[in-house]
Amino acid sequence: MHYLETPPRLIDTKPFSAMPEKFRRKGVASEWADANRPGLPTDSFIEGPSFDADGHLFIVDIPFGRIFKIAPNGGWSLVVEYDGWPNGLKFAPDGRILVADYRHGLMQLDATAGKIAPLLRSHNSESFRGCNDLHVASNGDIYFTDQGQTGLHDQSGRVYRLRPGGRLDCLLHTGISPNGLVLDPSESVLFVAMTRDNAVWRLPFMKDGSVSKVGRFCSLFGTSGPDGMTMDRAGRLFVAHASLGHVFVFAPNGELIARIKSCAGHSCTNVAIGGEKRDRLYITESASGTILLADLNELN
Repeated sequence: MHYLETPPRLIDTKPFSAMPEKFRRKGVASEWADANRPGLPTDSFIEGPSFDADGHLFIVDIPFGRIFKIAPNGGWSLVVEYDGWPNGLKFAPDGRILVADYRHGLMQLDATAGKIAPLLRSHNSESFRGCNDLHVASNGDIYFTDQGQTGLHDQSGRVYRLRPGGRLDCLLHTGISPNGLVLDPSESVLFVAMTRDNAVWRLPFMKDGSVSKVGRFCSLFGTSGPDGMTMDRAGRLFVAHASLGHVFVFAPNGELIARIKSCAGHSCTNVAIGGEKRDRLYITESASGTILLADLNELN
């Protein structure tokens, strides 16, 4: 057994903003919730936090096909509502808002007009199984996961890369519930959360852009597993865990250096770094519809 020389730091959170009552769909049935949260009351399930250039936080509400914008003061406004299950959301370097939708594949959002349209629905005429999350490289490459209902029983989840010119590469087709994903600062390694493997996989790129020598970067535990992720400029990986009520922080070598504890609930599903100095971590606690806030200066 490996023992750490120093125990990981414990960092607390505080609520930043919670979904207002007027937006909560209490008592409203949802096909998504019936399949993914059977028997549990679900008036919302927020995910996909991402900041625009003006400091507004965008999030999605999966079961009810909604995307919200949260102002720096915590005020909520509805951007769009449509017949879909938006799961991940990211801003591209050119300002486009891209959405990984479980029903429809990759989507593109026009926040000003309040409209959303398909960007990529299928691969070689085959529909995606259920897109989950995405990450956009500095050159515009879009990396996204096609999770569906895969798991240890069905190890066929996929990780794709969509080039700006339209070329689509399947980088991995043996994923165990591929979920959140993020590139390292050099953009030479892709990290993918494999939720039902309860692990984060490390995918190094070869010279031709393919991946090889894929391995487990870290392993976790619990009834669910790692979900959304982000990485800071120092290469520290922040992993939201969907059942343990924590965000785990790993050093570039894989050492667990901190855990950030939820003050609201156990469903920590995704994370985004924000603040003027990029020293604040925003966390979606999905079951309660709450955005949590942690001070990253406590890591130093």
